[in-house]
Amino acid sequence: MKFTIFQHSRQGPRPYNLDRLAYSYSKDSLLLMIADGMGGHRHGEVAAQLAVATLTDAFQRMALPALANPAKFLMSQLHLIHDLIAKVSEEQEMLEAPRTTIVAAVVQHGMLYCAHAGDSRLYHFRDGHLLYRTEDHSIVQSMYNKGIISKDEMLHHPYRHKIFSCLGGDVAPKIAITERQELAEGDTVLLCTDGLWGAVSDEEIKYAMLGASISENVTALLDTAEAADADQGDNMSAIGLQWGGRLDSQLAVSTLQLPPGFSTTIMNPLTHTNLDFNDPSLADDLSDDDIERTIAEIQIALQKTKRNK
Repeated sequence: MKFTIFQHSRQGPRPYNLDRLAYSYSKDSLLLMIADGMGGHRHGEVAAQLAVATLTDAFQRMALPALANPAKFLMSQLHLIHDLIAKVSEEQEMLEAPRTTIVAAVVQHGMLYCAHAGDSRLYHFRDGHLLYRTEDHSIVQSMYNKGIISKDEMLHHPYRHKIFSCLGGDVAPKIAITERQELAEGDTVLLCTDGLWGAVSDEEIKYAMLGASISENVTALLDTAEAADADQGDNMSAIGLQWGGRLDSQLAVSTLQLPPGFSTTIMNPLTHTNLDFNDPSLADDLSDDDIERTIAEIQIALQKTKRNK
């Protein structure tokens, strides 16, 4: 495989960043994912971090050098993450289960597989044209599909960011698996949260991704979105992928010479938080160390369960 990839997250005007993003690759397989912890529910960052940690860990164990069934891998792992969030909520005695949207993609043998729950999106571009975009699991998308509102009304509807599927919560998620798509040399794939696409149009996204440098494209897109929604914006995160070796870049990756047992994960570092943890109202919030410790404990328990079966 040959590809160039770049990921970044912006906190925006929010006091903290609930987004988590990462990519992993082995000799013959590549995983990209973004989880957007839901701010309307407590501890969304726990759900998002658990999603990223669990999915990348499973990929590194199973993609050696390739996944047996990428679509099945995505579906089963997303359901597992949903169950793990419930377990975290129970063990930590949280008032409500944390929740997160998710969009994840696997590229293997030149084919793109995608799964998502919620309104974090995947875009697939070729030669300046949008070939595919995931359909949001949102109230307004459902209303539009039923002919209740127009496409223009979707843009400003008060329920624009209300979703009906996510990982976590009391209801089993609706997980959409995209029919696999073949990637061509020079194709571009973008994964992003609603904080980004909510601030810029699909046309603006398309034109931003036309440049030769994926890192400059994603950075410029985040700059535009952040400037457009400077006061009321959300966390904004994106992963951009340029497929093939057409473009020469310092960020280009070739896995041709990697050994079959190799795998690695690159997580986007957490952005600075302005949250005041001395605030009494936040006394029961979990720190980043608390989140990591909780996830590690659950993963250890899971491994013990697997060994005992």
